Amino acid sequence: MELFRLLFVSAKYVSLIVIPPLILLFTYRLTFHPLRKYPGPFLASLSDAYAGYYAASMSLHVRTRVDQQKYGSVMRHGPNRLVFSSSRALRGERYLGNYATLIREDIYQNERVSKSHLYRHTAVTPGIYTLFNVIDKDVHRLKRKLIGQATSERSMRVFETTMAEQIDTFLRILVSSSGSPVNMTEKLKCLSMDIVGLLGFGYPLKTQTDPTNRFLISAHVFGNFRSNLFMQFPFAKATGIYSFLERLATNEVQRYFSTMERIIASRVAEDKHARHDLYSIVADQMSPNGEYMKDSEIWEEAVFFFPAGADTTATCLSAAFFYLARNPTAYKKLAEEVRTAFGAGRDIRAGPTLASCQYLRACIDETLRMSPPGSGTPWRELSKADTSKEPFIVDGHVIPPGVQVGVNMYAHHHNEEYFPEPFAFKPERWLESDTSSTQRKRMRDVFVPFSLGTRNCPGKAMAYQEASLVLAKIFWYFDFELAPGDLGKLGAGNRKLGTGREREDEFQLYDIVTSTHDGPNLTFMPRGNLHEELDTKD
Repeated sequence: MELFRLLFVSAKYVSLIVIPPLILLFTYRLTFHPLRKYPGPFLASLSDAYAGYYAASMSLHVRTRVDQQKYGSVMRHGPNRLVFSSSRALRGERYLGNYATLIREDIYQNERVSKSHLYRHTAVTPGIYTLFNVIDKDVHRLKRKLIGQATSERSMRVFETTMAEQIDTFLRILVSSSGSPVNMTEKLKCLSMDIVGLLGFGYPLKTQTDPTNRFLISAHVFGNFRSNLFMQFPFAKATGIYSFLERLATNEVQRYFSTMERIIASRVAEDKHARHDLYSIVADQMSPNGEYMKDSEIWEEAVFFFPAGADTTATCLSAAFFYLARNPTAYKKLAEEVRTAFGAGRDIRAGPTLASCQYLRACIDETLRMSPPGSGTPWRELSKADTSKEPFIVDGHVIPPGVQVGVNMYAHHHNEEYFPEPFAFKPERWLESDTSSTQRKRMRDVFVPFSLGTRNCPGKAMAYQEASLVLAKIFWYFDFELAPGDLGKLGAGNRKLGTGREREDEFQLYDIVTSTHDGPNLTFMPRGNLHEELDTKD
């Protein structure tokens, strides 16, 4: 009884200390806060726990679209957060006085804007930041220049032979699985991981053929999930949630770190220019303070580079196969285009012929629209270094200092105002022959699967090249279809998954900064003996 009394008294005093300040805080946020006039979910206006809850279920992108349908194109989605869905929020600008002064009203191309301080919560090593989470613009400019060299179109031309070898391994695996259900997410994540391992540090992970390093894939999912949760709900990092997540995956995390150290150490032991990879570029570069990049900084970039490079293409391709297997008309058109354009599978490589496959590019773009690899909201805020006395304006709205603003990529790409029938897979909408130039420009202006501005994804060229080569080669060597029965439903929506996930013809993404997913299950049938050339060397 004495223990019970002590607990009761303690709880009473704690409540007296905690509850009154919370009441005052919530009252301020509801009645006096500068964002009080903006519509949005009631709970979101009180606390970032609203975003944290949906981040924990990996459905914040879905919830954002559902809320935006209810509250409109400018919505309060946190005590200090506004989510926009308009073309002006992406590319807004206007001129004053006979075109003498340009006023920007957008978010991502505005020089007065910086990445949100929320990104600091994603750092693995305190004080060491990557291309993804660095806020300082000068440091970002250097990092972007370095990594951009490794993933540029020119670099991809040099790297294509290595990429093609990995794709051929992927194709041979499909041949050996002929007639049996294949989970495309599992196979494509391995393919993309192997490609990124070679592009980053010339390291053969061999996850396609050897299960030893496949744990890296699940480790990336966990790491990205944790980063997204702490970015959306920073308070979680100060609670027991952080310690719980650390204990939950202690062994996996340590194994992951050890593997990353081994990958980097093996590359450092070689000559810097022994192979064409990211390391050969960054190893010779100076950082802004005049010192060579520290090993910890290279390691931190590797931790970012692997999931960023692998997840983007794996998501795009998994979704593309999901939609093509369910859309016979699109499937037939793409098959005819590829099989007409090329005379042999060995002819399929980056170049004018592949670039001329307009329907292939339209299928990739439509997939990226419907299933953006980064489905969340890239948060931005007025830079702390901004000295302008002019108000910070987004789409006509004056934004107070400290307020986070952003456009949710998933919600925006499914905005009916810009994309009629937003949940229909229609590659034709991107073709000159099927859509007016006015409508195509309207869509292109708001189509940003790789974001835009100076902080856009540097892996765009890599993603398009890998996706184009994989799809073209698959359609050359195989026919495919959904796996029979319930197996063929993997990756599809259904009512049991909750609000916003009911559509059976929509590929389900799970937001973890990047996107994770499962399925689809497909069966592949080789076209005659065409696959036999995969076993021969050029």
